[in-house]
Amino acid sequence: MSKKILITGAAGFLGSHLCDRFIKEGYQVIGMDNLITGDMKNIDHLLKRDEFEFFHYDVTNFIHVAGKLDYILHFASPASPIDYLKIPIQTLKVSSIGIFHLLGLAKEKNARILIASTSEVYGDPLVHPQSEDYYGNVNTIGPRGVYDEAKRFQESMTMAYHRFHGLETRIARIFNTYGPRMCLNDGRVIPAFIGQALRGEDLTVFGDGSQTRSFCYVDDQIEGIYRLLLSDYSEPVNIGNPDEITIKQFAEEIIKLTNSNQKIIYKSLPEDDPLKRQPDITRAKEILGWEPKVSRSDGMKISYDYFKSLSQEELFKSEHKDFSKHIKR
Repeated sequence: MSKKILITGAAGFLGSHLCDRFIKEGYQVIGMDNLITGDMKNIDHLLKRDEFEFFHYDVTNFIHVAGKLDYILHFASPASPIDYLKIPIQTLKVSSIGIFHLLGLAKEKNARILIASTSEVYGDPLVHPQSEDYYGNVNTIGPRGVYDEAKRFQESMTMAYHRFHGLETRIARIFNTYGPRMCLNDGRVIPAFIGQALRGEDLTVFGDGSQTRSFCYVDDQIEGIYRLLLSDYSEPVNIGNPDEITIKQFAEEIIKLTNSNQKIIYKSLPEDDPLKRQPDITRAKEILGWEPKVSRSDGMKISYDYFKSLSQEELFKSEHKDFSKHIKR
């Protein structure tokens, strides 16, 4: 009999790719998403498959799943600054109330649960690169704190269930990931730069461009998450690509990739924006036998082709969702 897995945030960027992967591996997949930031077009190709069920549902409400459940992946959360700064309460709730419901469900079903944490738990780091034993440097009351602290609390709650109830838990600390199905206008670096290049706009760099990021192609990220779920390791594991680059250098790469003649313009750095971001993936290498395989040049070519295929409406709309009805909930 096929194993059954629940994937929250199933209509999102990573969630939809995870649905694909687990169906490919022979699982029965239950996808769940409230569609605040997710998009049904990411999973349209799965809706007619017998191995896939989808529920339009908010995990901050009580969750019931009939029958057995072997695994849970909790990927329901806004993940871009535009999203979590515009819907801060929902961002906090999905990683507090939501994880409480999902951990309870995992306990009821005796299911293993993997949570999507983030490199943002390290905040603006004082050590470089960032390893899992670094506790971070986070401004709890700053604008980004709604995301950073939500994920830190989620980790704490997960480990409490692991220690107190003996629940099988896994924690993936995900660093910047990119690839097809990213929203072009969600404020993250890669879609922002490519979108500006495709629209003929100058590329906007915040600060002086000396801040760094490390970009992991989505296929590598999904492989790391898959291996972590099936491993015997319960503490956090960094999943990311340690190939570090400055934002200014990356903007120059985008201009070259898109064969455009846009300039780079500079704006003030947002509050608490991390100046360094590079994962130490020693733990992932040793425990999972995992490291990224796709080079940035290859991954960016695939991503650029995907973004070029988008409609003019998708290319020119300023934001991918209207959150007005959700602001005060």
